[in-house]
Amino acid sequence: MIDLSHAQTITAAFGLVSLWALESWLPFMKGRRQRLRHAARNLTLGLLNVVVIALLAAPLVVRVVAWAEHSGFGLLHIIDLPVVASALLALLLLDGWMYLWHRANHRLPLLWRFHRVHHSDPALDVTSAVRFHTGEILISSALRLALIPLFGVSLWQLFLYDALLLPVIQLHHSNVRFPERWDRWLRILIVSPAIHRVHHSRIRAETDSNYSSIFSFWDRLGRTFRRRRDVENVRYGLDSYDEEKWQRLTGLLQTPFITPALEASPSRPGTAATKIGRRPNAFDRKAALMRNANIPKQQH
Repeated sequence: MIDLSHAQTITAAFGLVSLWALESWLPFMKGRRQRLRHAARNLTLGLLNVVVIALLAAPLVVRVVAWAEHSGFGLLHIIDLPVVASALLALLLLDGWMYLWHRANHRLPLLWRFHRVHHSDPALDVTSAVRFHTGEILISSALRLALIPLFGVSLWQLFLYDALLLPVIQLHHSNVRFPERWDRWLRILIVSPAIHRVHHSRIRAETDSNYSSIFSFWDRLGRTFRRRRDVENVRYGLDSYDEEKWQRLTGLLQTPFITPALEASPSRPGTAATKIGRRPNAFDRKAALMRNANIPKQQH
């Protein structure tokens, strides 16, 4: 029986070390300061999530998969496909779900509260790939437990998907400088660094785009694909979470439950209604309409 938690940890560690070395040699954003402190915070949060997955999610996944296989429940158990075709369909089902889940994290206020921990990172690098709030990991794992039997995914197919997912998300979060010609060919099929850097922009229209995890065509199908020629000028992070206290581990864990004063004031221009710290509500939109004559539109 495959121990998914251990296998994922080994794969993640290999990708982390390799891309960290490349970031040191060929950095996309140069002159970064306090790189080790930034990495320590992200990796500590990631390690916490690994423990949670190993103790709670992984044992349940094994049981659910075994039950589905024994009972013949799920789409892939019902339709009789060759091994390769079944594996490809499993990858598409799991990755399609990840696209929808990621998009929901940006659309639903409750989910965004947890997901903004990931987007509040002001310096994108390979360690950003594990910067997710534990609450988001738990919600995602619970929903995945429900989808696995519906899809009829076997344990080895699930391992195959995760074995592809981890290196790809590490790659497109990395601070490695890739030639544009390489990135252009890469993004035809999978999410490239240039594409995902746009997703981490502070501009709302850009952060609400490029949701794909592995295969980039989901964004084209969902009309959420967005490019930017001057990707080197993208500013990462969230305006309401630039303070040092929000970048510490304690701040990262508290982010879903505390709303900064800047974000809580809909009467201030350029904050809640126009930025991406909090999703605008009806009051925000009304306030924005009242002051739009005096506020220049954001250029990008």
